[in-house]
Amino acid sequence: MDVQVKNTDELNAILTIKINNDDYKDKYESSLKKYKKDVQLPGFRKGHIPASIIKKKYGASILAEEIDKLLNDTLYKHITENKINILGNPMPKVDKNQEIDWKNPSDFEFEYEIGLAPEFNLELPGKDKYTYHKLKIDDKLINKQIEDFAKRYGKLSSVEISEDKDMIMAEFNELDENDKIVEGGFNKSSTVSIEFVDVKKAKDKLIGLKVGDEHILNPKEISKGDVDMASMLGIEKEAAISYTNNVKFTVKEINRLQPANIDQGLYDKIFGEGVVETEEQFREKIANDLSGMFDKDSERIFKKNVSKQLMDKLKLDLPNDFLKRWILATNKDANQELIDKEYHLYADNLKWQLIENKIIKQEDIKVENQEIIEHTKELLASQYGQYGMMIPPDEELEKAAKNVLSNQEETKKIYDMIYDKKVTTYLKETLKTTNKELSYDDFVKFATETLGQ
Repeated sequence: MDVQVKNTDELNAILTIKINNDDYKDKYESSLKKYKKDVQLPGFRKGHIPASIIKKKYGASILAEEIDKLLNDTLYKHITENKINILGNPMPKVDKNQEIDWKNPSDFEFEYEIGLAPEFNLELPGKDKYTYHKLKIDDKLINKQIEDFAKRYGKLSSVEISEDKDMIMAEFNELDENDKIVEGGFNKSSTVSIEFVDVKKAKDKLIGLKVGDEHILNPKEISKGDVDMASMLGIEKEAAISYTNNVKFTVKEINRLQPANIDQGLYDKIFGEGVVETEEQFREKIANDLSGMFDKDSERIFKKNVSKQLMDKLKLDLPNDFLKRWILATNKDANQELIDKEYHLYADNLKWQLIENKIIKQEDIKVENQEIIEHTKELLASQYGQYGMMIPPDEELEKAAKNVLSNQEETKKIYDMIYDKKVTTYLKETLKTTNKELSYDDFVKFATETLGQ
């Protein structure tokens, strides 16, 4: 067997595999004998079918199967042993393979197109400067979080007259263009939170109401878009889009949220019994949690900006034509229009992956098995916390983590997450970086613009 690689340019090559009869003869003959033992044909006893009939009926498919196994083994063994850094997977040149006569075993020659990863040097930290954006944790933000907690753990009570932060359960009736009830039209009971009504004149109409009061309202003025309005009125989204009439609004119930007291009871509900014992500790714990929560966004922003600056600086080239054809050939959901539209996103992700892999190799960054288990336990504990559930004992949590890691796909995702985190930490510690604090509103706006959320 002979394997040759010939570069057509710096990023593309043709890999040729020449196979002679001796390379596959023994396995081919062995497979024919196995078929003879196992296959059943009318008129013959099992295991007594003449070899000539087996060869005539199954020989071509058996040969193709054996050659395919041999090709795959040879192809990836050569790539691995010669440390050829490929992108995508080798693609057979169809015009060559179409000439194969599987019915007549002989010497074969196969050609594959391969896309090559670009060679590049990465010297960090370099001279460039980078900015690390952080959320400014101030009293205003902490007070807002405390207010949200108090509402979340507060109680609803019925009141007689509505105020600007109350919730009204109302009945909505469909009206015609003359504000008359439509016979057989929609009739739906829904809740409206006065606090979140943006149109002032509509909001004013909802304040000072009592049970039984009626109003003629424009539903678009008290809802948050077509989907919200459709849900409120119990109609389809398309009907909500085209709906132009008013509705009859009848108050059925008025509820007011009484925020929970800021005391030990609230501390225990949020953080667990006895974890926080004073208001000062409560505020400090909230500040730390907010910082930890938004630190993830800070790291994502930092990584996005660093990756863009490094890619702009390195100007990496890819075998774009090969990769587009490979995506089209291997992804059943892909089409040429989609590739033309979104390939640049794929290319950017691939370039960053190459840079990240270079960092991992140069800095000898590793992920140990115990790190995988501990990270999975943290993810599970976080999920328990999000649903307000008690975090189980460590032994039970580790058992659950190992169960998650029994899924290879999940394991790969977690490996990638940890590698990504380690690379980001390396960049933070290595690059010339300055911190910049932003207010909550500015941070959210910047994160949205940067991350495209």
